[in-house]
Amino acid sequence: MNTEIIENFPANHKAGFVSIVGKPNVGKSTLMNQLVGERLSIITSKAQTTRHRIMGILNGTHDGQEFQLVYSDTPGIIKPQYKLHESMMSFVRGSIEDADVVLFVTDIFEQHDENDVIERLQKSEVPILLLINKIDQATHDQVTEKIAYWEAHFKAQEIIPISALNGFNIDKVFDAIFNRLPVHPPYFPKDELTDKPERFFASEIIREKIFLNYKKEVPYSSEVIITSFKEKPDIIVVQAEILVERATQRAILLGEGGKMIKKTGIMAREELERFFGKKVFLEQFVKVEPDWRQKERMLKRLGYDE
Repeated sequence: MNTEIIENFPANHKAGFVSIVGKPNVGKSTLMNQLVGERLSIITSKAQTTRHRIMGILNGTHDGQEFQLVYSDTPGIIKPQYKLHESMMSFVRGSIEDADVVLFVTDIFEQHDENDVIERLQKSEVPILLLINKIDQATHDQVTEKIAYWEAHFKAQEIIPISALNGFNIDKVFDAIFNRLPVHPPYFPKDELTDKPERFFASEIIREKIFLNYKKEVPYSSEVIITSFKEKPDIIVVQAEILVERATQRAILLGEGGKMIKKTGIMAREELERFFGKKVFLEQFVKVEPDWRQKERMLKRLGYDE
């Protein structure tokens, strides 16, 4: 990863990369959005919604010391079934290698089958904070029992029970990260919020609405390409191409008389307007691209080539 060090900052300025890793659906994206204070990552109840490594940059002052935290939300760790999955797991590997601190997020209800995650983390030499999420849904005894389990089975520098949804113990997580951050100049300009362009977030917002509106394989077989993003003084004009793998999926995506794609488009446009703070005109086109999840050429075009 290419990052330029920004000069002319206090000698005691802290900066570092914090990677959020874990299995799918344990609340990594919700945690990322809480830590950064902005909605940068897709949040749905479906697993595997995050496909890219998404950075969120937080700048500020803590106890009189300036800092820059570069958080990375990563795809949930899975056993790859497609080349797409292999690319997603390469984002996770890169994120762990770059990290100054790793947040290993687990779920209060996980059945202790995080071996895929643990295998990756045991090779890492960076500080690991183990976060037990969703404790708002558990009893005090369940939380105590889960902490005891992890103390016995994983060597973390600190174990913190949290509720990412409700913001519980987020301040404690921040303090634990800050205390382990190296003294270093900022990596990014102080007015940057993320390393991703506007087109990326437009595609992610549309993809999120597909996850919310469709069932079974359709969301997982879909990808969104922003073919045009034109910002005018009073409106943003967006054209999006939605890829699916089969004609039957295209028919489901469109719905009878185009009703479903229209509903998805309205939801996406409203969210785009909230995100960009501006009126948006959105056009969507659905295209069949057989087996795009297995095609290296397509995956590179879609940005899965870190």
